Order: sequence, then C-alpha cells, then structure tokens
Amino acid sequence: MVVGYEQNREMAQEVVKAAKESEVRAIAVAGDVSIRDDVEAMFKTTMQEFGKIDILVNNAGIDYGTRLLETTDEVWDRTLGVNLKGVFLCTQVAARYMIQRRYGKIVNIASNSGFGIAVWGEAAYAASKAGVIQLTKTTAFELGEYGINLNCVAPGSVNTEMLKGNMTDQEYAQFLDARKKITSLGFIAEPEEIASVVLFFASDESRFVTGKTLLVDGGRRDFL
Repeated sequence: MVVGYEQNREMAQEVVKAAKESEVRAIAVAGDVSIRDDVEAMFKTTMQEFGKIDILVNNAGIDYGTRLLETTDEVWDRTLGVNLKGVFLCTQVAARYMIQRRYGKIVNIASNSGFGIAVWGEAAYAASKAGVIQLTKTTAFELGEYGINLNCVAPGSVNTEMLKGNMTDQEYAQFLDARKKITSLGFIAEPEEIASVVLFFASDESRFVTGKTLLVDGGRRDFL
C-alpha cells in the first residue's frame, strides 16, 4: 500500500503506521498530483517497491470555498489542477501499468457538489467534481476492455478537517446541525463510512460494475 501526500507528511505516516499494525506493507510517497513528473515518480516508486499496481484511489482534493467574484485565476487553476487534472494524470499513469496485467481497480472521489446542486462559494470545487464524474464514465468506457474497473464515490457531508475549514468549533457545530437537518438519516458521515464504499469498488465484489458514480450522502433531501 502506498499513501501519497503533498505536504502533510505526519498524517501520511499515521496511515502507514496503522496499516503496518494490521500487517499491511505500506510506504508514504510525496508528490503533487497536478504535476506529471511528480505523478510519474510516485508510480515509479510504487512499482519499485511492490512490482505491480492493483488499486488506485484518487482521493486528493482541495476546496478554497470562495465565491465566484472572489475566485482568482490561481484559486481556479489550483482547484481544477488538484481535483480534476490530478485524477486524469494518476489514472492515465496507473492504467498504463494495469493494462500490462489486464487487471485494475480505480476509484475516484467526487462529491455531491458535482451533481448539479447549487452550493454557495463552490464554483471551482463543484466544477472540478462534476468533471471527475464525467471523466469516470469516459475512462471506464475506454479501459474496460483491459479488465480495469473504474468507478466513483460522491460523498455528502463528511466530518473532516476539510469540511470544517476555518470555522471555529462553535461555528462548525452549528454548521453540522444545519447539514443534519437536510439529511434523511439525520447524521453526518465519518470518513470510515465513505471508506467502506470505496472498499467495495476496490474489491472483486464489484467486478461487474464500472463507470458508475454512487452518491453517499445519507439521503440528502434536496437530492431525493
């Protein structure tokens, strides 16, 4: 198992440590998924360490939460670079290795923001995630003949540092209460609940599923 990261080495090492405690061989590799040379180097290291690539989870993502009139070129380019170009680059490089063995599982992480709902201050983020959903369909169509399954998970609100952003604890608690009220199940997901869906798509239990995007949002009411 390879844990990719750009800046948060400490968190990556925590994941590696947890994997090793479960007797899973794991390493952390630094790189920027929006830069081709970095991506090529990350996968080269993976091949050197493990000799194959079975599964790719495109989970890198950023969200500046800026309104349209406040979105600079730099914010737009960086958001699309990480969230969409990063998925393109990692998928392209990984697929070249997977094709050699005619086997592979690729899981992209999008968002319910990519499904056409208007979200305040999410122009760049929503556009990037909508792109991931369509990219999933297209690449699945192209890679299916090589035995590669490619699917997408679109989470709703998940209790993470990214969701909290710069909110204070009190502001975040109020924000979560508001989100719970528009969720049919009445609660906000924890990361593990998204991971279990990713695990399904990464396993052979989903061998006859490809090109699909699954909303995992607790039944958000304005989507029903």
